[in-house]
Amino acid sequence: MDIKLKLFCAVAETRSFSKTSKIVHLSQPAVSLQIQALEEFFETKLFDRSGGEITLTAAGDLLYHQARHILDHYTDVEKEMRKISGAIKGGFTLGASTSIGNHVLPRVIIAFKKQHPRVKISMRVGNTRRIEELVKSGLIDFGLVAGECMGGKLKRETIMTDDLVLIVSREHPWAKKKVISILDMVREPFILREEGSGTRQKIEEYFASHGISVDDMHIALVLGSTASIKEAVEGGVGVSVVSKWAVQREAADGRLKLVTFREGNIQRDLSLIVPSRGHLSHVIDEFLIHVKKYPYETFFNKS
Repeated sequence: MDIKLKLFCAVAETRSFSKTSKIVHLSQPAVSLQIQALEEFFETKLFDRSGGEITLTAAGDLLYHQARHILDHYTDVEKEMRKISGAIKGGFTLGASTSIGNHVLPRVIIAFKKQHPRVKISMRVGNTRRIEELVKSGLIDFGLVAGECMGGKLKRETIMTDDLVLIVSREHPWAKKKVISILDMVREPFILREEGSGTRQKIEEYFASHGISVDDMHIALVLGSTASIKEAVEGGVGVSVVSKWAVQREAADGRLKLVTFREGNIQRDLSLIVPSRGHLSHVIDEFLIHVKKYPYETFFNKS
């Protein structure tokens, strides 16, 4: 019933079965079957699908508000029970934008699991926009993302800062330079992340602050992951800007070279996003304390 209520709330909020199916990585028929099961259980229609739009019926509107109350109340009860027992157990699902999910959180999660082996953690990785959608729909408990939140219904708290760095191949003429001007970027083949990426958002903001738009640049490729961008840069297709977390190994062994912009560093916030209604469980509270206290400087001491 828990997953059915979560899916129902997601459809109610997105007003779309197809959009919900994309968010949760289930087929549209699978989502429809879950909603149908709810309608059969309550013996009433929950959505009005006439007129080409999906709207809640009177019964659906009642269920939506009660379902939200049930899901939030369950979380509150679980938190209070964990406080009484003193146990750190249970589980949660978090979402993380690409740089954080692939290059930062694995070590952080491993350290937490060593302290609390009974906790079950599931992580979804995607670009910032997708993680926002998952948090808003209630299908993950919270997110850790780069970039600004694009919509409402979310609370945001900065956890740490991140530097974005210019990377070039070791054969590139800039590999012998320590500093270049951002104005030199206009003529250089550039590899960019996809729309919805927090990294792309910050790059566009930084370039715009120096009078350069993406339309002014020579975009050689648009790719959907930092890993593919690193391979393309190493292969000589172009240059790019990525998180410093993502290129420690390649920079250490000389496969990629890091170059600084004369105009200054590109910095961004890495943020916690949660539904505006709140209600985080006890184990999530403990994990977020761990995230905030983790000694991130050790990443670079070991590289």
